[in-house]
Amino acid sequence: MSITVITFDLDNTLWDVEPALIRAEEAQQAWLLEHRPGAAEAFDHNALFEFKKAVWRRHPELKHHVSQMRKQMLTELQLAAGYSQREAQQGAEAAFAVFLAERHRVELYEEALGVLEELAQRYTLGALTNGNADIYKTDAAEYFDFAFLAEDVGASKPEPDMFLAALEKSGAPAHAIAHVGDDPDHDILGAQRVGLRTVWMNSRGRAWPGGTPADREIGNLKELPAAIAGLG
Repeated sequence: MSITVITFDLDNTLWDVEPALIRAEEAQQAWLLEHRPGAAEAFDHNALFEFKKAVWRRHPELKHHVSQMRKQMLTELQLAAGYSQREAQQGAEAAFAVFLAERHRVELYEEALGVLEELAQRYTLGALTNGNADIYKTDAAEYFDFAFLAEDVGASKPEPDMFLAALEKSGAPAHAIAHVGDDPDHDILGAQRVGLRTVWMNSRGRAWPGGTPADREIGNLKELPAAIAGLG
């Protein structure tokens, strides 16, 4: 049976996420320095990372909720600086809003929009991400029929939940869905376990780490239409 649905990972599949994350972290830091003095100045990069890890350990229930985890970290950072619970929670919401606005200012790969426009004429397109990027807040919004975040389903890839959500939403059988992603574990292995076809977006020319390889491998999104067509 031919492919009728294509699902996409987002970060490092449709865009390079690092520039957006750097800008987002800088914007968040600037907000804290201006509006919550003392909350961030005491931490260098390594100390802040250790603080974040301590928050993660204390809140395993937020493992699949990256936005809530970040807001929890921001709240505790302000509490540690002596701000009240109310001030800390309000500050966390405001700082996170600044972070998220920059997080969505992604620059899609040069060829992405043209490829998505071509594919959207023939296939149903969906987005599946462990991060907190909303495809509908990017320039690619018009080409997507559905999207799920780990936060929506309560589990991150490679857990099956997001892939199963795509099956239910699209109404297509597993073998008629191709998942495209850059992570061999989260994307390829996770999709394989549910029976989806797979395309590995290997833009950095990495060696396959082992295990069952993807059905197709591409180094550039321009190769994707032919790769999907070749799946039958």
